[in-house]
Amino acid sequence: MTTARSTRLLTALAHYEQVFVVTHDNPDPDAIASGWGLRWMIGEKLAKLARLIGGGAIVRAENRHMVKLLNPPIELVDEIQIDERTATILVDCSSTASNHLLGSAGVRPIAVIDHHQVRGAQQRLAFRDVRPRVAASATIVASYLKEQDLSPPSDLATALLYGMQTETQGSETHYAALDRRMVAWLSRFADPGKLAQIDNAPLTPEYYSDLVLALQSTFAYDETAICFLPRAEGPETIAEVADLLIRCQTIHQVLCGGVVGDDLFVSVRTELGTESAADLVHRVLDGLGAGGGHERRAGGKVRLAQCTLHGEQLTDELRNRWLAVCGSDRQRGTRLVARRDIVKNL
Repeated sequence: MTTARSTRLLTALAHYEQVFVVTHDNPDPDAIASGWGLRWMIGEKLAKLARLIGGGAIVRAENRHMVKLLNPPIELVDEIQIDERTATILVDCSSTASNHLLGSAGVRPIAVIDHHQVRGAQQRLAFRDVRPRVAASATIVASYLKEQDLSPPSDLATALLYGMQTETQGSETHYAALDRRMVAWLSRFADPGKLAQIDNAPLTPEYYSDLVLALQSTFAYDETAICFLPRAEGPETIAEVADLLIRCQTIHQVLCGGVVGDDLFVSVRTELGTESAADLVHRVLDGLGAGGGHERRAGGKVRLAQCTLHGEQLTDELRNRWLAVCGSDRQRGTRLVARRDIVKNL
């Protein structure tokens, strides 16, 4: 019989003294839940206390509420120290990406578990499980728990279900057969009341102020939209605006950008029947930064300290590239919300 993937992962980790499970920076629910599931499995099957670690911050209201309600054991740190006795698992992120703590530390992971589309040559690793056709990394980790005959605690099962839910929002609605099986299996253990509470997380007054500014800053070019936020609390704010804009009936492709700290982040959304969001963001950021994602949802960033373009020069270049890759002939956009409507309501 073929050895289960989860068993091969546990075998690769068995002789290490400790394990770090590392998510991408600014971890989202899928990354948090997937990492938590791996940490719990390692503790149950190998009797090792793994650490779940991420960089950056958790910004989106629903994500913060998930952490408050479910209390996942995630540590947000600026850097990590790795020695030869420590195994590292990169979850919900490619080893070729730069948005994780292992990249800045120059550490090659022992294992990678991910569901994003991957570009370029991949490193040789002891274990790799990358399935772009699966909706979420949480699906993969849930399947490991089932393979190992482990029944997850209620809060962990709820987090895994919510991670899968967030990865299938908007137009990114595909469910593979494995996703459907894991939804049914996890539902036996999860708390539907807590899922509902997360979906209805309380919002700060600043959220509505940022939303107004975002709508005022959105321009439509036929069926394509561009929004550069005057300010953004974090990368998740940019992603949330993109999620909202792609729901507009007349818009089929969206690029939303904003500066957070020393980087300019972009989020791209596309509707079914249009080009891949991951391909679009890769072409827009070529030579400026890096990005990736899924068929309908993708993102990336430009490190401003390493970029020769700044301010309006950079946003103009991104706008021109976006219109070119989307095939738009229009060079002058129209406001999504007309200026007269903005002014008369002041």
